[in-house]
Amino acid sequence: TMSDILTRMLIEKGTLLADGATGTNLFNMGLMSGDAPEMWNEEHPEKIKLLYKSAVDAGSDIFLTNTFGANASRLKLHNAEDRAFELSQIAAEIGREVADTADRTVIVAGSVGPTGDIMEPIGTLSHSLAVEMFHETAAGLKAGGADIGWLETISAAEEFTAAAEGFLLADMPWVGTMSFDTAGRTMMGVTSADMGKLVSKLVNQPVAFGANCGTGASDLLRTVQGFVSTGITIPIVAKGNAGIPKYHDGHIHYDGTPELMADYAVLARNSGATIIGGCCGTMPEHLELMRQALDTRPRGAAPSLQEIVLALGPFTSESDGTDDKTPIARCKRSSRSRSK
Repeated sequence: TMSDILTRMLIEKGTLLADGATGTNLFNMGLMSGDAPEMWNEEHPEKIKLLYKSAVDAGSDIFLTNTFGANASRLKLHNAEDRAFELSQIAAEIGREVADTADRTVIVAGSVGPTGDIMEPIGTLSHSLAVEMFHETAAGLKAGGADIGWLETISAAEEFTAAAEGFLLADMPWVGTMSFDTAGRTMMGVTSADMGKLVSKLVNQPVAFGANCGTGASDLLRTVQGFVSTGITIPIVAKGNAGIPKYHDGHIHYDGTPELMADYAVLARNSGATIIGGCCGTMPEHLELMRQALDTRPRGAAPSLQEIVLALGPFTSESDGTDDKTPIARCKRSSRSRSK
């Protein structure tokens, strides 16, 4: 459909720059580990405004709202399970104000993260309750003025499907990304080929789909090329981390320089992604060079896997999981994976 702003901007510009990290930037502003970032929408709106504005000022065409954990299940950890709609609405309202005062068209994307629960039949979360939670968050984002919904860091096909229904109930166009962080697959075993099939069969298809977070930028581009090889025509999102996380003095530090992320952005575009951003560790200085690279470097042929490794560093696993080989090395995952 041409009715949504994302599709219109893609037709007009060809490639769009998304934003960078939410968590990394908020921690730099003083958010403490274990605190709910979503509470800052109400408690520190000026900091959330600064977060959004820093992405816009760096050249992003799209920024995500501070609502990754704004669902009843996640907020329950902070005794705020009844505030999902309200906190989502506040975050989107701040975003709307930033976008409306920008000197160009900027898309406010309402971030929707996983519930943190495992769905039936393996876990206890029912399909209907998952749909209800996703609908509540989406409705709050829409009420606050978000242009589109943006599902991210999903690992289960069942949860992706439930979110699609939630966005449909909210009558909101949406983008959906999964995190391929376990030897080329999501934590629940989904491959790039599986996701391509899943997206193409959905009744309420996303206006764009792709990968976010995961491990390094190299792995993410291999996944993007996996999407392209399925022949799917829906626009592809690449939102990779700024390098690989390293522990240093008790903090997680991402080793990707702004120059590396500029190379990643161009390689992502050449690999077939049309919406390109950063995830964990990606700061405004990364985005500035990514913007510059996308605007000034000519489009090239899709890079070989060897060219990706030479530019961005080695893959963390031998395979992307689509060859059905049992992964030898399974990547470690933090207990509370927060996109960005």
